[in-house]
Amino acid sequence: MRSVMAISAVLLLLVGSAPVFAGQTEQDIVERFLARAQKKHTHHLSWVSGNFGLNRINRHNEYNSFATAESNNFSDGSLEWLGEAKSFGLDFGLVFAEKIGWSIGGEYWLKVGENKTGSFDYNPPGGAAVTVSNLKSEIQVWGVTTGLQYYVFNRPTATEQLTKLAVRIGGSVGYYQVTWDLWPEYQNLNLATSTSEATNIAFKGSAPGFMVNIGGDYPLQWNGMVIGVEIGYLMLNFKNVSWYNSQDEEVVATVDGTSDGRVDLGLSGVKGRIEIKRFFSW
Repeated sequence: MRSVMAISAVLLLLVGSAPVFAGQTEQDIVERFLARAQKKHTHHLSWVSGNFGLNRINRHNEYNSFATAESNNFSDGSLEWLGEAKSFGLDFGLVFAEKIGWSIGGEYWLKVGENKTGSFDYNPPGGAAVTVSNLKSEIQVWGVTTGLQYYVFNRPTATEQLTKLAVRIGGSVGYYQVTWDLWPEYQNLNLATSTSEATNIAFKGSAPGFMVNIGGDYPLQWNGMVIGVEIGYLMLNFKNVSWYNSQDEEVVATVDGTSDGRVDLGLSGVKGRIEIKRFFSW
């Protein structure tokens, strides 16, 4: 009895479906199937970009105070203040919501500071006068970042990508490393013994960085390329810059030769960036 009922149900289903397929060719049925499959596919939008940045470092920072103090110890040389820093970066991104994009990348700063060769008379307070042949004070920074951006209007889409000027606001957080090379004869401070180490090596440190920005993207109408411009404020301050000797004692740079005068590298400031970007749909 159950078998008869099952067979009857199948027959009724076939009879009910007959009008749907009646009058349709094999090509019609295939196209209907492909249309349904296409509706189920979700399009995604991502991008890759390369950028060039220019940072205007705040003039009032501890490095500039250090440069002024140390310049007084040279009879025929001086250290310049930090001004602008140039950087290059690479980002990968994904538009994961209607107007929100997420990116991850990294940036590399060109060296800031100076590297002068010659003969400079160095007279550190409390130390013996010495001739410096390489007056070097160079800072190198690199970091990895991740951020979010919100398209205020004219957002790119997965199907049309970007067709006209789009405006966005955003923010990012990063992890940065710094290396500060000073001339070997610099009179540093050993925090464990309050005396200067005889040999000076590179000072290093790490710090988080935060940035808020506003920018825009404009299509170049060439191979899907987009040019982007943004401006924002970068908060980046290294507070643990030092090096350690063989006894694991911390050695630092100071403004006045005391631990209270320890130099932190504050590199915060206004940052502008221009980038070449390409969107990809998948």
